[in-house]
Amino acid sequence: MSLLTLESIPALQDEVRALAHEHDAVILAHNYQVPEVQDVADFVGDSLQLSQRAASAPESTIAFCGVHFMAETASILSPEKTVLLPDPDAGCSLADSITAPQLRAWKAAHPGAVVVMYVNTSAAVKAETDYCVTSSNAVAVVESIFRDHGEDTEILFGPDMFLGAYVERMTGRAMRVWDGECHVHAGIRPSDIAAQRAAHPGADFLIHPECGCSTSAMEYVAAGDVDPVGVQMLSTGGMQRYAEDAAATGRRGTAIVATEIGMLHPLRMAAPDVDFVAANEAASCRYMKMITLPKLRDALRSGGPVVKVPDAIAERARLPIERMVAVNP
Repeated sequence: MSLLTLESIPALQDEVRALAHEHDAVILAHNYQVPEVQDVADFVGDSLQLSQRAASAPESTIAFCGVHFMAETASILSPEKTVLLPDPDAGCSLADSITAPQLRAWKAAHPGAVVVMYVNTSAAVKAETDYCVTSSNAVAVVESIFRDHGEDTEILFGPDMFLGAYVERMTGRAMRVWDGECHVHAGIRPSDIAAQRAAHPGADFLIHPECGCSTSAMEYVAAGDVDPVGVQMLSTGGMQRYAEDAAATGRRGTAIVATEIGMLHPLRMAAPDVDFVAANEAASCRYMKMITLPKLRDALRSGGPVVKVPDAIAERARLPIERMVAVNP
């Protein structure tokens, strides 16, 4: 594999674009990817947006620059397409915190319970699930379940304990919540947020509700551990619009961003005069950063590694994903 240097990036990006065109591939990148991968992608967004884009893309091949569960979701929604994942070891600590056998055992202990799983889970777990959710629509989905199934419905919610606590607080109802977390966000604490806000008085505080690594910050705000003044819950699109509006109006200032640090790149590109500051500079997902330009180039050259969800699992996993897409926050 070739060594990536600052000087070699433009030529390698050109090669990647040419290979994508040659192999009828669309390049999709999560907003936690390294900047040079984001910059070569046809579309950058969160996991749900990327899956939706994968499903609607006319190309026959999807080069997915993200982590394994995201490529699986693209395969479930686009079974006729070839889904490439440049590094098959790009996993997710949150998705790994619950397995299909563990979920089956949990369900057996609570017969009749409705299973709600965060989209950051494996296809095998989704196949055991009734509803998938994103952070932005989890509250709406849970409220719809209580409305449709009755106020005394038992809900098994997982695997993100922070998102589960947030949903319980916002709905005022108790659920059974799995004890899982994202390793990146586990490093962002109220003290980190308080220190950055003290260092940047008057700064906006942006929390991205659709990414797994911001859910505990959401819970800190809801619990009162973080001052809610100036807090904005913004989706990927909302953050992008925030930056674009700042650029269009000439607004300057500082915005503290509580999520994985990869999100800072597109924001800084859109609004270079705004000082976007990470709530914690160490909030970097090592799995996301396993995807590199050379690996993307090699995947397009060779047509692999391929992520393909077996038909039996994909068929069962498709329904909870479709239910997730159908419920708007």
